[in-house]
Amino acid sequence: MELRLTDHVQYIKGIGPKRAAALQDVGVHTVHDLLNYFPRRYLDRTNICKIRDLRYDEAATVVGRVENFGLVKNRRTHGSRFRLVLSDDTGSLSLVWFQGARYYEHAFEAGELLAVYGRADLYNRELQIAHPEFDRLVEGEDMEFLHTGGIIPVYPGNEFLRRMGFDSRGFRKVIKPALDAAEQLKETLPSGLLDSHRLISLPATYRQIHFPLSPDSLNKARQRLKFEELFYLQLMVAFRKKKVSLQQKGVSYERVGDRTRELLSRLPFELTESQKKVLKEIRADMKSPHPMNRLLQGDVGSGKTVVALLAMLIAVENEYQAAFMAPTEILAEQHYFNLQNYLWGMSVNVSLLKGGQKKRERESVLEAIRQRQADIVVGTHAVFQEQVEFARLGLIVIDEQHRFGVVQRAELRQKALHKGIYPDVLVMTATPIPRTLAMTLYGDLDVSVIEELPQGRRAVRTAIRRDDARLKLYEFCREEIARGRQCYFVYPLIDESEKTDLKAATEGYEHLASGVFSDLRVGLLHGRMKGSEKQSVMTRFKNGELDVLVSTTVVEVGVDVPNATIMIVEHAERFGLTQLHQLRGRVGRGAEQSYCILMMGKDFVGDTSYNRLKIMEETTDGFRIAEEDLKIRGPGELFGTRQSGMPELRIADLVEDRALMDDARTAAFTLVEQDPHLRKTEHESVRRKFTSEYSSRVSLGDVG
Repeated sequence: MELRLTDHVQYIKGIGPKRAAALQDVGVHTVHDLLNYFPRRYLDRTNICKIRDLRYDEAATVVGRVENFGLVKNRRTHGSRFRLVLSDDTGSLSLVWFQGARYYEHAFEAGELLAVYGRADLYNRELQIAHPEFDRLVEGEDMEFLHTGGIIPVYPGNEFLRRMGFDSRGFRKVIKPALDAAEQLKETLPSGLLDSHRLISLPATYRQIHFPLSPDSLNKARQRLKFEELFYLQLMVAFRKKKVSLQQKGVSYERVGDRTRELLSRLPFELTESQKKVLKEIRADMKSPHPMNRLLQGDVGSGKTVVALLAMLIAVENEYQAAFMAPTEILAEQHYFNLQNYLWGMSVNVSLLKGGQKKRERESVLEAIRQRQADIVVGTHAVFQEQVEFARLGLIVIDEQHRFGVVQRAELRQKALHKGIYPDVLVMTATPIPRTLAMTLYGDLDVSVIEELPQGRRAVRTAIRRDDARLKLYEFCREEIARGRQCYFVYPLIDESEKTDLKAATEGYEHLASGVFSDLRVGLLHGRMKGSEKQSVMTRFKNGELDVLVSTTVVEVGVDVPNATIMIVEHAERFGLTQLHQLRGRVGRGAEQSYCILMMGKDFVGDTSYNRLKIMEETTDGFRIAEEDLKIRGPGELFGTRQSGMPELRIADLVEDRALMDDARTAAFTLVEQDPHLRKTEHESVRRKFTSEYSSRVSLGDVG
């Protein structure tokens, strides 16, 4: 019976209903699903040699005939092992199985032809292979190697699958007969794209991804699958971007008023060339009749907030409101106070909306927003709750919301829609985003980068220290504090846990406040404190009323204390590199030399983590650090991409496949420009796949 792609896997030879039920746990229901259950890695067993050429401790494939076999008693254990003698025209070789000996007793016939693979070792001065992989070969026919003699696929699995016979060997046995159905696969890329990128056909891809004939054929199959995956990902991004840029009507801000010019003249510093360049890009977007959709990247302390404030002032001077969203209440409060200081005496009403406000105060703010008396509204994502009604919202600034993905931004735009006009959106981040990830997670945004720090800033000196250097470190802190400076101690947890040896912030605070620095002013800050308590502690630290601040990673983003010159991170090996870079950015914000000390755990041993932390000593380049973090942790953990509307990649790798991502993006964006509705005959295959697999993420009918 010829298998069809839509047939249930139970009809494949060797599966049946019971084993098919096991495959459902890993999402394999049909023949098509099974063909898409790709190997996770490959074993190179192409080294076929004669028995006489075998070398000790060398893995190889040998082809020979079964001479004899049988059970051999083990003298010490009183059990049995199975021994088989294989020979070719150059000599003989022993194969042994210590486990399952009685099963193998009836598994072979004298004279049959076998291909075996394994690592040779010495036993009684003779070479033998223990527990080899093997294939039965039929002489006179094409000798087919499933488990030996080629590049062998290794499939992902779990203990339940293995118990049901679906180890890699079992998967190879059932996928092989299913591959005939691959000829029914309909092409998913236009022929012109296949030709221009030298991509092999879909049926050939599936044959070579499961049973590659050579390293080159495997590379071609992987290249085809990776390109297709990245192409459809970028096609989704291209449609979203085109929908925003062409279909949606935005605000056109015609003028730059006196208040914007006054703020520029009042700034206590000169804007960097990079800030000026970014402002020019933002200004061009704001003049356009289409909504701005821009990502502003800039390292910690590069001056993104001032750029955002100037953009908000332009919106206000064109009689629109602006919303400034921060990821935490403590950062929202800091932005609120900073904006008030910048705009003092300039007739711009800045309002703060946060949890825990008294009812009368909150109602007053909500009414000011409704009546357009609030020009700039600062808060967390709560500024877009149902009861918040903007009179004329024109600009949304989102600060440090790298988990705020394309789906959420679309929802935000919809909530802010006013009389058919979409507001401009400016997303800011101090977390450097590797280019490949920016092209996916923020691929629908135009990107601006502030590439330089303000003049006078010194690079933070970073050092890794072990626990035996702690006393010297405390003395160094005292010396800095005696010079009028301040110090952070950052811990990974709030309270001590029985399941971990990490030092908790509360325990660290008690140790420092009542012991090491009992004569100094020590404060504690963590995320479980009330907003008013956090603000009080931060205000005291910023005003110089505290010498040492013990904190969790709540200080990671946005807290600005120029007088703090030391950042000590406890158990630094437990933090991601990008997070460490953010923490380091809390110091070095003034003119004095600053330091970041990465403390490794007392009992910690491990070259891998130490080498990873060495990157922090070597560079302050946030983009290089983010690239390294991406390699180690992956995009999902690093940026929460599952929340962003970005599909997970199964074959492509955002670190390794940067060049391929560029090619796929160019191809996808070109296609959308040429055929925005995918109506051309040659794009029917693309439309079919895109509609079936991506329709929940973007509506094709709304594009163009």
